Amino acid sequence: MIEVLKGVRVLEQGTFITGPACGMLLGDLGADVIKIEQPGTGDPFRAFKGGLYSPHFQTYNRNKRSITIDTKSAAEKEKLYALLKTADVYIQNFRPGVAEQMGLGEEQLHKLNPRLVYCSISGFGATGPSASRPSYDTVAQAASGYLKLLVNPENPRVVGPAIADAVTGFYAAYGILGALYERSQTGLGRKVEVSMLEAMTHWNLDAFTHYYSAGEVMGPYSRPRVSQSYVMECKDGKWVALHMSSPEKFWQGLANAIERPAIFQDERFATREARIANQEAMIGVLSERFATRTRTEWCNRLLAEDVPHAPMYDTDEALEDPQAKHLQLLISATHPTMGEFRTVRPPVSFDGQRSLSVVPPPTLGQHNGDIDEMIARKAPA
Repeated sequence: MIEVLKGVRVLEQGTFITGPACGMLLGDLGADVIKIEQPGTGDPFRAFKGGLYSPHFQTYNRNKRSITIDTKSAAEKEKLYALLKTADVYIQNFRPGVAEQMGLGEEQLHKLNPRLVYCSISGFGATGPSASRPSYDTVAQAASGYLKLLVNPENPRVVGPAIADAVTGFYAAYGILGALYERSQTGLGRKVEVSMLEAMTHWNLDAFTHYYSAGEVMGPYSRPRVSQSYVMECKDGKWVALHMSSPEKFWQGLANAIERPAIFQDERFATREARIANQEAMIGVLSERFATRTRTEWCNRLLAEDVPHAPMYDTDEALEDPQAKHLQLLISATHPTMGEFRTVRPPVSFDGQRSLSVVPPPTLGQHNGDIDEMIARKAPA
């Protein structure tokens, strides 16, 4: 692990994805992330596959320590306050008002520790007509206009992973890093706020720019049509993705690869604008050709012609690709009781060094025995 945040202590009182994802990103950079959990049950994501160490929980909780604190107990609350005095960052993703009711609001904690960077993550923001509404990933995707760009109108159903949750955690970490830099100049912490609606609306920036600059309401096929992106099923039932973009040399290479050098004599495909307008027809032509060879054969032919492409991998294939292995994307470590933990390393390298070590996600309360030492030994950075 490249510890560019070494010496920064983070208390994360987060559940499910947004708060834990934020904490994980800071932990990946070397921060000391202490996860505060309820005794007995912990983060609800722990139990999604039975037990208290589900794959859902493991995904966003590496590089952390876990302690359990009963916030309804006065004595336990005092322990938490003592820890907060040593912290640089506090993260919570409660509904608006809940932290204040628990005695963990921003004003309350800044009285304890003026240097604290306080991060509050919500679904719809702290105020406004929707502030009290519950929000999960699909809700935020829909409210931001992003889900409409993913759902196939011919077969309308929610698809894909929890994008809004992960993106919100990313933006929260981004805000925290900015506040930590400012604190290095001023000595004072700030309140950092981000909602899932705000995060996903910003993530959907391209669609809003098109609407406000050109009056275009984008749909699920708008970007793939303009970027000339395709997915093709091959003879062996496996798939290839193409992203042809605008350079003509890529189209010439594709024409050679599919052995249709005269394809541009067809007025439907003669220019970029024509190909955009007639993408459905192009899909028909390409589908017929790609059905004649296996995925490996097509990848070899496309590679030889320098066509932008990739195999459309399943999860069990992606990290076995030679380039993924070269980049050492898969890393592992052994938890003392839960066994081997495998995950994808952080994507950022520093001075050519990749982050190849990882601390497996903690079991519930794994570090309870360290609480007194945590309180005694850490002063804010």
